Amino acid sequence: MSEALPQNGNSNGNGKRKRQLIVVTLILIIAAIAIGLYWFLVARFYEETDDAYVGGNVVQISAQVGGTVTAIKADDTQIVKAGQQLVALDSADAKLALMQAEAALAQVVRQTRQTFLNNDTFSANVTAAETNLARAREDVQRRQAGIASGAVSQEDLSHAQDAVKNAAATLEQARAGLAANRALTDHTSVTEHPNVLAAATQVRNAYLNYARVNIVAPVSGYVSKRSVQLGQRIAAGSPLMAIVPLEQIWIDANFKEGQLKHIRIGQPVEVIADTYGADVKYKGTVIGFSAGTGSAFSLLPAQNATGNWIKVVQRVPVRIALDPQEVQAHPLRIGLSTTATVDIHGDGKALAPVTTDYQTNVYSEQGKQADDIVERIISDNASGLPVSLKKSKAIVVPHT
Repeated sequence: MSEALPQNGNSNGNGKRKRQLIVVTLILIIAAIAIGLYWFLVARFYEETDDAYVGGNVVQISAQVGGTVTAIKADDTQIVKAGQQLVALDSADAKLALMQAEAALAQVVRQTRQTFLNNDTFSANVTAAETNLARAREDVQRRQAGIASGAVSQEDLSHAQDAVKNAAATLEQARAGLAANRALTDHTSVTEHPNVLAAATQVRNAYLNYARVNIVAPVSGYVSKRSVQLGQRIAAGSPLMAIVPLEQIWIDANFKEGQLKHIRIGQPVEVIADTYGADVKYKGTVIGFSAGTGSAFSLLPAQNATGNWIKVVQRVPVRIALDPQEVQAHPLRIGLSTTATVDIHGDGKALAPVTTDYQTNVYSEQGKQADDIVERIISDNASGLPVSLKKSKAIVVPHT
């Protein structure tokens, strides 16, 4: 009796332990089945990477003409609008060049107008020469009639014949002058004359150089990377600052090459930025794939043909467009870390002819203003009206 009690206690302990092991085993089996079902029904239709960063356009602002910086109208972190003045250069030299080009155009227009008027002068010379030739020929005929009667000497007849030759030569000279002048004016007008067009081109060029001393923002955005300083002497093409339009941003998600099998253009993406955490989720769409892996476009691409080659899993940048309204509600900055999850349920194309059109029209107004100046100068000088070369009328450049 005394030995049975410990045996029963041991048996109860072993049974309890077995039951616990069975319960744990069942829990593990159920968990494994749940994980398997979750992967089969949900997880296998999503591809995720945390190697994803915010990308965007960084518009470099550089000088189109050289000069000395006299004013800086924008600084880092400030927002600017398209067409807003950013930097001003000393305009004295450009203004003098513009005034010189305007004066040259006015002179060329007047000279060209004189060339057209010379056609009438040369035509009158031809008419006068023809009249003189006809008169000289009549004199010869009269003297030839008087030779038989002895009323006219042979010497007088010779002088009359020489006069005919001189009149004929004068006529040919007048006709040649008219033809030469018409060669300068045929099939054209004062405003379309090559000399006028060439001088007008110089005015446009001088005006653009004058207008470009005011460096304006081609797009709206935030200023960054300002390097220009007051008094600095800069050359054409010198980088001054950059503008980042934060409404034109996207996500560059670098997926492993094994994850790209079912990722297609047009599939929905969920993006979480580290800045805001999981509380803010952006809706995105796959819009394209890079033409190569990151290592292929690196400064020193890997030489896989060498003997010490080691296979490394490559990543391909996938571009993801974001909802503009969500970006406006929760702004992002270029370079921020994100996590991108692509829903691969849908099908689509791995390559698509996606085109992008970035353009600005802030510089087109300068060309219109140059055309207005050219048209005014030509009109004033071609019509014979008095010309006013006042600076306020000749030089019209808006300072925004």
